Amino acid sequence: MTGKTLLRIYDPAEARTTLLARNPVDDVEVTPTLAAGIKRVFGESLTPDQAVRRLLIDVRRRGDAALGEWTQRIDGVSLDDLRVPSQDLATAYAALAPELRHALQVSIERVRAFHQKQPLGGWLDWSSDGSALGQIVRPLERVGVYTPGGRAPYPSTLIMCVVPAQVAGVEEIVVATPPDPHGQPAPIILAAAYACGLETVYRVGGAQAIAALAYGTQSIPRVDKIVGPGNIFVVLAKRQVYGMVDIDGLPGPTETLVVADAQADPTLVAADLLAQAEHDTLASAILLTPSRPLAEAVQVEIGRQMENLSRAEVIAESLHQQGGIVLCTDLDEALDLANLYAAEHLCLHVAAPWDLVGKVRHAGGIFLGEHSYEVLGDYVAGPTHVMPTMGTARFASPLSVRDFTKIISLFALSEDQASQIGEAAQTLAEAEGLTAHAAAAAKRQQRRKASQVESAP
Repeated sequence: MTGKTLLRIYDPAEARTTLLARNPVDDVEVTPTLAAGIKRVFGESLTPDQAVRRLLIDVRRRGDAALGEWTQRIDGVSLDDLRVPSQDLATAYAALAPELRHALQVSIERVRAFHQKQPLGGWLDWSSDGSALGQIVRPLERVGVYTPGGRAPYPSTLIMCVVPAQVAGVEEIVVATPPDPHGQPAPIILAAAYACGLETVYRVGGAQAIAALAYGTQSIPRVDKIVGPGNIFVVLAKRQVYGMVDIDGLPGPTETLVVADAQADPTLVAADLLAQAEHDTLASAILLTPSRPLAEAVQVEIGRQMENLSRAEVIAESLHQQGGIVLCTDLDEALDLANLYAAEHLCLHVAAPWDLVGKVRHAGGIFLGEHSYEVLGDYVAGPTHVMPTMGTARFASPLSVRDFTKIISLFALSEDQASQIGEAAQTLAEAEGLTAHAAAAAKRQQRRKASQVESAP
């Protein structure tokens, strides 16, 4: 396939209803391969959501026994011990090439430095009569980080999830990651866990790992929050256990939207699109530009650069199915479409990127100019790369230290202030038909008045 056929050029009207349209997480394309896999594992035809529900219920009821059986069925692995010995983490780290150990440390240090700048303190608002209203901020006690293994394990994702939690003061952080056919997690994941100072890694993946973290089993205590991306079964499992635990979101396939003007370098624009497309065949890499010469140059560059890439087949399918170029009237229209799409990554390859920042309403992260390229954000820039996908940047935010804390409201009202607002509370309670609420307020008011009468000269 050539670059020209991989990245089709759309007009804005068509792009709004096709390339830039969003589908809900329920709208999962059940391919023949996916359907056959579900039937093989569960013995009957089920939707992905039904399959996940059945698995979650089983793990909740039977704990470790269910975990072992589902891991055997899905991954073909028999596990004697779910927890990876802590020495294996140290061994994996020691076995890394020195430059890779250094790269892990650079990433950890920069992510930690960035998140340490985020304010975490609570506050108290004191009034003149000694009353106080405020908030106490407490870290979560226990967090589970799901880290995919599979064809492309991501130690960077482990770092981006773990470090903000550590900065927040989370007492215990555990990792769940799938085993390989020999029952071992990816060594680079173990090494990254060690580099972050973690001690607990469980060799279990998929929806069964989410079930174990949410409900707890004999070997895996339940957590307060689950973070980290995964396949469609992991995403559906996270959604179903929400409420039993908190979750970071429902991450879909990764996505990049590049807005570029006529001055942009087509070589770099193409390189950034290719970097995104190699993640997954479902990844989205889209270019918005008012320049047809740039669009056509990027098409050519895509084809040329792909020849030397190891994941060319994945990239080709991703660009052909999910990628495209939208030829806009001007940059204002490009920003309108960018806000409509609400991309995980919004890259501004324009001469004056700061002039456009104020027009961006929806994006997980904004990357300004060719030097602030997204690959740096993926690994070492500082902000976490765990960002909202599937258009959820309309209301969701990147993972941050605040996601690993909770707020406790504090009420310390004086008798005088309680008396001043008590009548309003009583009135509202009566309007809602809650007579016990109203009575609780009325008794204070009556006691206050009686006290005033007794103390009168």
